Amino acid sequence: MPRVSEQQRGTAGLEMARVAEVMVSRPGGASRRGSGYRVGVRHVLTAAHVVEPPLTTLRVRFEADRPGEWTGDAQVVLRSGRADLALLEMTGLPAAAPPVHHTPRYAVLPESDTTLSVTAVGFPRFKLREDPGPVAQGALVRYRDSCHIEGTVSVLSNLREGTLEVAVRPPADEVAPEHSPWEGMSGAALWAGGAIIGLISAHHRSDGLGRLAAVRVQRWYDGLVPAELELLRSCAGLPAQPVPVGSPGSADGPAVPSPRAPSLASLPHTLSMRELKDLVDALTAVPALRRPNGLDTVLEGVDPRVAAHRPRDDRLRYEVYGVLRTCLRYPGTLDRFMEVLRDWEEDSEELRTVDRVAAELAVRHS
Repeated sequence: MPRVSEQQRGTAGLEMARVAEVMVSRPGGASRRGSGYRVGVRHVLTAAHVVEPPLTTLRVRFEADRPGEWTGDAQVVLRSGRADLALLEMTGLPAAAPPVHHTPRYAVLPESDTTLSVTAVGFPRFKLREDPGPVAQGALVRYRDSCHIEGTVSVLSNLREGTLEVAVRPPADEVAPEHSPWEGMSGAALWAGGAIIGLISAHHRSDGLGRLAAVRVQRWYDGLVPAELELLRSCAGLPAQPVPVGSPGSADGPAVPSPRAPSLASLPHTLSMRELKDLVDALTAVPALRRPNGLDTVLEGVDPRVAAHRPRDDRLRYEVYGVLRTCLRYPGTLDRFMEVLRDWEEDSEELRTVDRVAAELAVRHS
């Protein structure tokens, strides 16, 4: 799991260049749109129901019809219906994708008589437009424009549902009787004080056009299993413990401590080469292990049984696979192996890839 340094934790709030349009195709030609936010180099947060299976394609688009426009294919690496939260990973990062230097901040709200100013950007249905196209004369181009909402959250509303009631300026009228004008806004990050406090998740028609519901960040901590939280910490920068809004670490204060690595103690000892392939590939790219005797050096700090019983091979890939399988037979030694590797490698892009892959493996077998 990539450990997020203090330099990577920014103090900026919502950045338009990181607002994602989530585009889903389903079997039979059906499609769905949603919103999201780029929380890392390859990762985007959105609402779980936006990417509910089955899916045929999943893409995320940024800066549509603007000079910096780019689009990437994505896959779902975490999806929790209970928390209505999904983490997407872009499978191929195009050259046009701008760098990401920090993860966003996150905050939870106290259950008190408080009203906060909030903001969000998404792509709701009532923003559908038809304009003349740039090439074909007379042709109309249909697209969905961005919507920047500013509103308030009254914290004590919707406590039973576990959401935040977001009061906003309503659209002028209904788009269609069978559709909410807010369709497509789901997954948009909701911001207060420079921190994400939730994701837009629903429009309850009974609340009127000027009310939206957003799942609280606190619900992520309450509803996700430990391996899922570890994945959010590694890929999205979620703090290990909830941080109250307005406190140090939630917005303009000092960065919160780096998240801890995911525990791999729950992995079954029967994992096959195919199941371990991604982790093996990531480990064999780590510079500390590619050095002469690098693997032996790391194993000196692990349980002696691993060094004694691991198979030896001239090919690093097979040696790493053998070490993993040996560690899985001795509970706790795989976590120890990862700790020692971090001591030798410190921080690198290759190590962050290892941590991300390890966190995903832990989620799949949690």
